[in-house]
Amino acid sequence: MSDCDMEAMAKCAALCAEHEKLKLLEGTFKAEVKMWMGPGDPMVSTGTMVNTLDLGGRYLAHDYKGDPNEGPFPAFEGKGFFGYNTIDNRFEGLWIDNASTFMMTDQGQVDPSGKKWEMLGNMTDPGSGKPMRKRSVVTIHDDDSHTMEMFFQSGDGPEVKNMEINYTRA
Repeated sequence: MSDCDMEAMAKCAALCAEHEKLKLLEGTFKAEVKMWMGPGDPMVSTGTMVNTLDLGGRYLAHDYKGDPNEGPFPAFEGKGFFGYNTIDNRFEGLWIDNASTFMMTDQGQVDPSGKKWEMLGNMTDPGSGKPMRKRSVVTIHDDDSHTMEMFFQSGDGPEVKNMEINYTRA
């Protein structure tokens, strides 16, 4: 690498003010999950999300364990990361879990208050095999609670709310 490349690498590794926003979600949270698989009442489950800062504060690591239940995901587990990409100037997320074999990725921004995150991604609709748009909104209510809502849109159809998770600091 040339000296210029080394400077660029050092710059992209540096933490910035956006990384501080990850700290708002750090900690252990009890979760109440509502999932709509179609019209009618949602399936409701509970679990625990542990969010820790990783790699020097560059990423927020998520580790979720669902409480045992009799639904379609009796021992649900998931892992993910949020981070701020200083090259593209955007937040990015990755999520994997034991209810699927694909990685969900998204990117977006946080409003100036640092309290509302909107992340967009694309994936394949497991039912139709066609492309589907995903939008997640994380709203921080206070130091001890936040909500994550997930919406999907297939083709030209309407956007549909699929999930809402209410997190309360444990």
